[in-house]
Amino acid sequence: MAFSVDKKKKKRKPKSKTREWIETIIYSLVIALILRTFLVQAFKIPSGSMEKTLLIGDFLLAEKITYRLRDPKPGDIVIFKFPINPKKDYIKRCVATEGQTVTIRDKVLYVDGEPFIETPGMQYIDPRVIIPTISNRDNYGPFKVPKDHFFMMGDNRDNSQDSRVWGALHKKYIKARPLFLYFSWAPDARAPKWRSPYLASVFQIFFYNLTHFPVRIRWNRIGNIIE
Repeated sequence: MAFSVDKKKKKRKPKSKTREWIETIIYSLVIALILRTFLVQAFKIPSGSMEKTLLIGDFLLAEKITYRLRDPKPGDIVIFKFPINPKKDYIKRCVATEGQTVTIRDKVLYVDGEPFIETPGMQYIDPRVIIPTISNRDNYGPFKVPKDHFFMMGDNRDNSQDSRVWGALHKKYIKARPLFLYFSWAPDARAPKWRSPYLASVFQIFFYNLTHFPVRIRWNRIGNIIE
């Protein structure tokens, strides 16, 4: 004898709004973490070592794919971990790769005996020429770049701690290639500083920036391609 059994379909309980929000936040964080780790990352320029190409207060977006597929070339701007303190990120321009010879004579950069083709943003701000017994800033080398290393220099040549100071950069420290500026916030010496009582500082800084943001934002830099 055959028996037929009616199975009632179990209905899923609708997710609560709270659970939906939690799941959305978790998924968003996971996606953001993946993007930041493997694809793109935002950086802020804290110093003037790359002026006039990059200014203090520039915010840029960088991608992490290109330098996994190929090595930086002379002229490329590179974001990397600072070899002496890998917790810090630096951004400089690659001027020479492995096997090339770097020489600086009275501020003029030579690579393999030829003057390096400088970019429009590069500058010198100090008219003095420092002798090599005092500093490597204006006279350096000749230095042959070792295998798997790169010679990095800031575009603000007289105000940059770079390979002239801490040596060639090993490829293992390379992180990303900058793409474009998505925001630029000009420094303001008159802006309130963090000080005790900190709660009062929060309101002072907030209202100062709120009332001054139209003039502090460098509108003409937003969207600029970095090269």
